[in-house]
Amino acid sequence: MLDTSDEWITSRTGIRTRHILDDDANASDAGAAAAAAALRDAGLEPADITHIFVATCTPDSLCPSVACLIADKLGLSSTQQPRCGELMCFDFNGACSGFLYGLELARATLALHPDAVVLLVGAEALSRRLNFHDRSTCVLFGDGAGAVVLRNGGGALWGVRDVSCCSDGSFHQLINVGGGTSMRVRAGDPVPDEFFISMQGREVFRHAVRCMTAESKKMLERNGLTVNDIDLFIAHQANLRIIEAVGSRLDMPEDKIFVNVQKFANTSAATLPLALDDARAQGRLKPGMRVLLATFGGGMTWGAALLG
Repeated sequence: MLDTSDEWITSRTGIRTRHILDDDANASDAGAAAAAAALRDAGLEPADITHIFVATCTPDSLCPSVACLIADKLGLSSTQQPRCGELMCFDFNGACSGFLYGLELARATLALHPDAVVLLVGAEALSRRLNFHDRSTCVLFGDGAGAVVLRNGGGALWGVRDVSCCSDGSFHQLINVGGGTSMRVRAGDPVPDEFFISMQGREVFRHAVRCMTAESKKMLERNGLTVNDIDLFIAHQANLRIIEAVGSRLDMPEDKIFVNVQKFANTSAATLPLALDDARAQGRLKPGMRVLLATFGGGMTWGAALLG
């Protein structure tokens, strides 16, 4: 299909495998599966949820939201659940930083509504926006979803200690996912190249390393911590070279850096919840550990969070 090989992809990105949705599945299907798993893990029923927030840049459609579709797939309809009308559902687009943006949204919601139970989902169908003739992008992305439940009170595996979210719209041209209303497509028109993901790879690399490093250092400093106080560091899984460069600039020991980009590739807003779940399954992440998260994405957006 294009001039590449397994060796070329692996040596430049670290990616060995990735997952692609079936033709009859969408981001909402993956998100609903992740949501159901998170609820089981938390010992909750769908009816316990008061808010569903979905981070995605590849929704099933511009309207309705993926969050509403997930609610329906979880059985939260007015005929099945009397409280359905009290459920708040919406999507937001923080690109690859979406999960951390969602953590901040959830913290604000829980501060205003102490009894709330927030289901935060990162769900992406990036393969639907890949130009498989563009080697610079089509080898980097995969489909996936991850979810967490956030609520006040004890019994949590991890607490969200601090979150910082940043953006700089002057770099909006570095990563683009087309398909919005700026594309004036008429019925019967061919699909233009602007429909697919485009990226200025070298500039993205530079900004990603700089922003994640700086925000991680700031997160540690304002919480009175050093790298030695961190049990596990999980960065956005976009490219192995980026993760290694950030780890090196932070002087983070290699055994504290979690990497699973080789298994899933870049799944945008789903990356961090997938990594948290994978690290836990591998025994790398245990309750009470102090975890530093860092991310970056289109917009440009970036941020860091401290769990523990």
